[in-house]
Amino acid sequence: MDSLRYAFIMLAAGIGIPVLAALNAQLGGRIGSPAAAAVILFAVAFAGAVLTMVATGGGGALAAAPGQPPKLFLAGLLVAFYVLSITLVAPRFGLGNAITCVLLGQLISAAIIDQFGLLGAMMRQITPMRGLGLALMAAGVIFTQRG
Repeated sequence: MDSLRYAFIMLAAGIGIPVLAALNAQLGGRIGSPAAAAVILFAVAFAGAVLTMVATGGGGALAAAPGQPPKLFLAGLLVAFYVLSITLVAPRFGLGNAITCVLLGQLISAAIIDQFGLLGAMMRQITPMRGLGLALMAAGVIFTQRG
């Protein structure tokens, strides 16, 4: 049952990514600055994360943050890169094209991370069947964007 719940949560997150991209790209265009739109997005996201942390009683965990390996904080830069790049690129390249490239990048990096258990991830080898599945997903992503 947990797997189904987790799958639903991640499906919802996946649905939200193109919506986020479209909304933030529109905001960046309306205010004339993709960077300013990203700052606004992060301010709203920060407020939402703080409220969630307070509601779930996780505030004490912040005290442990300074002792963590610095590489773990690079995730924030990756989020900033994604938001800034999608806000800038989507209106010029097309939302579908931008998200297609993002999805292909996710498929490739996730497979590599799983294959070698990188960054503390659970190791999951790319078997021939999994490789075929990844190739079919990649092909499907490409075919959906062909005119």
